[in-house]
Amino acid sequence: MRLGLQLGYWGAGPPDGAEDLVLAAERAGFDAVFAAESWGSDAFTPLAWWGSRTERVLLGTSVAQLSARSPTSCAMHALTLDHLSGGRAVLGLGVSGPQVVEGWYGAPFGKPLARTREYVSIVRQVLAREAPVRNDGPHYPLPYAGDGALGLGKPLRPITHPLRADLPIWLGAEGPRNVALAAEIADGWLAIYYSPKLAPTYREWLDEGFARSGARRRRGDFTVAASCQVVVTEDPAAEIAALKRSMALYLGGMGAPGMNFHADVFRRMGYAAEVAEIGELFRAGRRDDAVAAVPDELVADTAIIGPPATVRAEVARWAEAGVDMLIVSCRDTGQARALADTLASV
Repeated sequence: MRLGLQLGYWGAGPPDGAEDLVLAAERAGFDAVFAAESWGSDAFTPLAWWGSRTERVLLGTSVAQLSARSPTSCAMHALTLDHLSGGRAVLGLGVSGPQVVEGWYGAPFGKPLARTREYVSIVRQVLAREAPVRNDGPHYPLPYAGDGALGLGKPLRPITHPLRADLPIWLGAEGPRNVALAAEIADGWLAIYYSPKLAPTYREWLDEGFARSGARRRRGDFTVAASCQVVVTEDPAAEIAALKRSMALYLGGMGAPGMNFHADVFRRMGYAAEVAEIGELFRAGRRDDAVAAVPDELVADTAIIGPPATVRAEVARWAEAGVDMLIVSCRDTGQARALADTLASV
């Protein structure tokens, strides 16, 4: 099982000890380091800053939000990071949600699948550098000729020659159509709240994408990277309890009442009633009650927590269920080393 370190996005300020953690993860044998963004810190700068001290690990965005940058701007970020890191960049992309897209970026959220397909196509044109970049739209027309245009737009190729035309693009996806799209047009799937109990369902979604005409990959050369809390501990109950607060936030606060993609994942797992209760409590301002309403089993279905033997057995089960890489968060360098040592034989 390959391991990726998730740095996430920042809170009120930069996290303490991040550089030491990144270096410890590389020394311990982690395969990748990822950074995220929401509506504060961005996903690329931490990778360039802390990643400059590394030599081997992949540097991935998990995820860069489509609405944060035009596709050509995103391609510029990716090709720059790829050059600076010697070909270690992974471009993880995701649509985010309507609250962020429309509330923070001031852009429409509609047609996320069509926007993703068009966005990735333009990024690949930039990276290929075979011809000036053109796109008929409708979401990202190049050259732009709509309202307010002067009619002087010119198709351009990047001045900088990309290091790799095949820089890997992984898509963050949660629903069936998005996962199928990832299998069709991307090089990997960034899965959040993956659960082995839904592995047959995930396999069906992926196979639909792989079977489409012009699909870029087949399962053998496609990466499934699942975000997962993996904690080696003799007190799993305490760790499960600690994870419930963030779980309540994502189920109750990260999305609108009628459109929360994270909540939809757990509904598919059979937690529809629990998700409804958590959402109602969270939106009513009763956040402690929302946390208390999160069942232990709901956390355990998407996390790996326990003593070393249990963790090794569970990781093997996740691998059997189709996961190629686990993207994990670590509190400190000791936890990163302990996790790598525990999984060295898996």
